Amino acid sequence: MKQRTVNEYVRQKYGKKLYKIAINAGFSCPNRDGTVGDRGCIFCSGRGSGDFAGDADASVREQLDEGKKRIESKLPKQDCGYIAYFQAFTNTYAPAERLRELYTQAIGYPGVEVLSVATRPDCLGDDVLDLLTEMNEIKPVWVELGLQTVHERTASYIRRGYRLKTYDGAVEKLSGRGIETIVHVILGLPGETEEDMLETARYVGKSGVSGIKLQLLHVLAGTDLADEYAAGKFECLSLQQYADIVKKCLDVLPEDIVIHRLTGDGDKKILIAPEWSADKKKVMNYMNRVLGMNDR
Repeated sequence: MKQRTVNEYVRQKYGKKLYKIAINAGFSCPNRDGTVGDRGCIFCSGRGSGDFAGDADASVREQLDEGKKRIESKLPKQDCGYIAYFQAFTNTYAPAERLRELYTQAIGYPGVEVLSVATRPDCLGDDVLDLLTEMNEIKPVWVELGLQTVHERTASYIRRGYRLKTYDGAVEKLSGRGIETIVHVILGLPGETEEDMLETARYVGKSGVSGIKLQLLHVLAGTDLADEYAAGKFECLSLQQYADIVKKCLDVLPEDIVIHRLTGDGDKKILIAPEWSADKKKVMNYMNRVLGMNDR
């Protein structure tokens, strides 16, 4: 693997390890409230892909307090910092003044080095971009865009709700403002071939973003994808297949792109498939061997 991992990147830039604290700020999503759609993406859980985020009834500070306590209980003497990660649902989908209030609480929290905001490319109006630029002048801002695939047929199937050109425009605007942009890609989407997935990786690598998250497709209870899986309409990737595809994706990605994720966790309480993904230690050990990461 020729690219830097996110851990290597932040250690070089900040001189210490940064831990993400996932926040649920109680946002909705245009793909759920009827603006774009009312059922969400086909794979998205009831918590808006924020299954490991905090309690939406708690304040941003309270969620950061709780996340910090969990980290310190495991690593009491380690010098580290934090990434305030607005994860659940669409985290720019609110009036700019409300966003300013929430983001300001996060970047003002002791030890927070980075503000990370997960959102959709179609939820970046000029007022939001101005706010993100303002925040980026105080603390570094990462904007994480859920792309998943560059193939319009798959995007329609998963009910993404926007065209590829919308993604292109969002990346151009964010890059023009000096904001780091990270893209989520899902590997193993129904109907996609290995070459389809590699085409997505190539496109992302050439689109001007600074980082990428490669995510295994999880089938979670309560999603429409779970119904498709139960009906036998697709099969999930095996660990070996997934690791091989990840390796090939890395081969076509540029060296300067930061790898923020090689796989992902599905909440075990609602995970249906693939079952092998529940054993995170086994998965990461295997991935590290395949990718030659053991010596890094």
